[in-house]
Amino acid sequence: MHKFSFLLWFSNIHVIILGITAANESSEVEGIIGAILDSSSRIGQEHSVAINLALEDFNIKNNLSFALHVRNSQGDPLLAAIAARDLIDNQKVQAIIGPQTWAETSLVAEVCTQKSIPLLSQADATPEWAMKKWPFLLQSSPSQIMQMKAIAEIVKSWKLYNITMICEDGDSSSIEVLSQLSGALKEVGTELSNVIAILPLVSSSLSQQLEKLREGQCRVLIVHLSFPLALHLFETAKRMDMMGEGNVWITTGTFTSLVYSLNASTISNMQGIIGVKSYIQSLWYQNANFYHRFRKNFSSENFEEFNYEPGIFAAQAYDVAWIVVDAMRKTNQKGGQLLLDKILLSNFTGLSGTIQFTDNKLTPAHTFQIINVIGRSYREIGFWSDGLGFSKSLEQSAFYSSTVKELGKVVNPTCAIRLRIGVPSTSTFKQYVNVIQEDSGNDTSFKFEGFAIDLFEETVKKLQGIYHVEYDYLPFNGTTYDELVKKVYWKEYDAVVGDVAIVSTRYEYVSFTQPYTDPGVVMIVPVKSKTGNRAWLFLKPFTKLMWVLILVIIVYNGFVVWLIERNHCAELKGPILHQTTTMLWLAFCSLFSVNGDRLHSNLSRVATVVWLFVALIITQTYTASLASMLTVEQFEPTVDSIQQLKNSNAMVGYDRGSYLKIYLQDVLGIKAENIKQFDSQKSYADALRNKEIAAAFLDIPEAKIFLAKNCKGFVQAGPTYKIGGYGFVFPKGSPLLHSVNQALLNISENGTLRNLENNMLASEECEDITDPNVETTSLSPASFMVLFILTGGTSTIVLLIYIFSVNHIYPGQRTMWSLMMAVIQSWRSQKRLFSRRVHNVAESPLNSSNISNLPALA
Repeated sequence: MHKFSFLLWFSNIHVIILGITAANESSEVEGIIGAILDSSSRIGQEHSVAINLALEDFNIKNNLSFALHVRNSQGDPLLAAIAARDLIDNQKVQAIIGPQTWAETSLVAEVCTQKSIPLLSQADATPEWAMKKWPFLLQSSPSQIMQMKAIAEIVKSWKLYNITMICEDGDSSSIEVLSQLSGALKEVGTELSNVIAILPLVSSSLSQQLEKLREGQCRVLIVHLSFPLALHLFETAKRMDMMGEGNVWITTGTFTSLVYSLNASTISNMQGIIGVKSYIQSLWYQNANFYHRFRKNFSSENFEEFNYEPGIFAAQAYDVAWIVVDAMRKTNQKGGQLLLDKILLSNFTGLSGTIQFTDNKLTPAHTFQIINVIGRSYREIGFWSDGLGFSKSLEQSAFYSSTVKELGKVVNPTCAIRLRIGVPSTSTFKQYVNVIQEDSGNDTSFKFEGFAIDLFEETVKKLQGIYHVEYDYLPFNGTTYDELVKKVYWKEYDAVVGDVAIVSTRYEYVSFTQPYTDPGVVMIVPVKSKTGNRAWLFLKPFTKLMWVLILVIIVYNGFVVWLIERNHCAELKGPILHQTTTMLWLAFCSLFSVNGDRLHSNLSRVATVVWLFVALIITQTYTASLASMLTVEQFEPTVDSIQQLKNSNAMVGYDRGSYLKIYLQDVLGIKAENIKQFDSQKSYADALRNKEIAAAFLDIPEAKIFLAKNCKGFVQAGPTYKIGGYGFVFPKGSPLLHSVNQALLNISENGTLRNLENNMLASEECEDITDPNVETTSLSPASFMVLFILTGGTSTIVLLIYIFSVNHIYPGQRTMWSLMMAVIQSWRSQKRLFSRRVHNVAESPLNSSNISNLPALA
């Protein structure tokens, strides 16, 4: 059996020497590789043991003798560069593994490229530009890009949007990781709110940086630090009471992969953190021999607090060392481009999975394990796989979900938030927000009500599945809304709820939700009577066809009455012209008076009574319609344009404390001395009626309330100026903003917003509202068809009864009757003749005889 000995020796130049077995020492050395590690770190210790084990296993398996020279850089870039020159110039190594940090790697890469020696860096990330500058540089640690995507999916699942990344100051590789995380977050619809770079092991700096985070609520803190610095971070955060509810901590694999090595006292500082790490199967199941040998050789007084089980870093270092010596064996070279190419073409399945390089980088892992630190240790809650999602296991029958919530209860994924809400107590329109002071003895309390309050509380209900939100309303008695908004910027309030307009100048200090009212400003003015020629307005209540039908039925009814009454009244007889004018007079006269005492025949009385009933309905309808038209159309705005206001040098009004004064001056060009502020709806109405002001400029939500309450005498005039709209106010970068916007959108889509607004306006609604823009429709015969049939049918029946009875009662009238019958028969004959021509029907003898008898009847 070969006897393996591992010796740590700390000297001024920090050299770690590998002792080779006697058998190997006597044989010729096939090749030499170097390693630059930080022996003061847990990762460096694991790398050192694993690389030694890899060479021992490779030498035994292939009956070869490869030597290893290890240098301890202690994390110092300068010592790492000196060690690289020593390994290349004095020890004649053909490849170097390590170091662990980018600061060390960047100096060592320069040395290796000059000597054409492949360098397999163990840093977390390598910038793209570095690969081009130093072609012999390889990144042999897995790419972080998929890990950042896994973290972004976790953030998306919990709908957390106030994200801060904590990384190490001075580590250039953190920039690459930061870029990858930022890109992954953008893919899920969010972005980094803040980045904090911590100087290594500077307690005062760390405390100051964390103190800044205490000012916010519900933050997601993504920690990408070296293992010792991360431990120091959590110890400090615990002391500052920042590890409890309200901050969600997520650690990357740099720290998560070593959590298993922590003892109970250390892990108590980091309760609730969520960790993400590359997944490999338990090493002791894959290679029990490696596991036991690792535990045997991994021992040091400096690391007595760590357990001695191997982790992902040991597995990766073992596999990388195996690839290097295997490439050296296959090429039979002692370095150079050929060895580099052979390493890049390697496809090796080792303890950590498949090892393969793409673009000088190790292919990224696609499956990550998620852990949750709780109690005296941690628990593995599930996995995330690229393209599949979250699952509780990796079995073939495993169920995958797009949300991490499917993995079960996780400690500390939900933030509890208590907000200080500023509410304006000086609102002009109390329907939107009203602050009522209630005095009870020595205690003073406030009651908050209104549309904005109701809407905010409905919004909070939609957030409870994401955040546990508690809030306190605080009255604001200041003079301007700009001052109220700045209270959020000064962190006196966490939000503002009320009739606060969204304008660009306020965006310099705060963020707004999407507007929950129609945006815009309108001009409200009194109305006045219209003037002008309206001579033909009296015809408008009825359509032309209606007027024609009325005229026809009047003449027809007059004719029937005249025909029946002419034998009883001498003034109805005489020349044909006289009888015609008398008949027309009788027809129109009956429209306006009954004349019942002047009618002698019951038949004419029946026809007249029915016609007068119909005429009464028609005249009343006409009167009502004409009155409505006159009422609707008699008003017009007293002012119809801004230019008219400026030309007349008129006074205008606006809300006290509103942004509109500046807008009226700078944009609309109204003089400052012509602008007056008001603080109530009533004061607006009185000022407009008394001509104290010619117009009032109101936001659309206020204008709706004003016109609903003051439904007569005022009207909206001129264009709508598309500015403003009311929104809730939050600090810039607030984690709630995204969720509140989503909740407002949901409330709008399900009709809740519309119902709240309708209920508000209903309390002010006037029953006598008439819309000047709605044009009255002229009435057509269809509306009176039943009445026309009634009067026309009655008159026709009366006429027929009279005609049939006249032959028996008044023989002297037979000549007239005969003449009328001849005319009717002649008309019928012509109609049948026309029909016969159309249908080729033979002429009726009866019709011919009737026509031939006309002279005799006459």
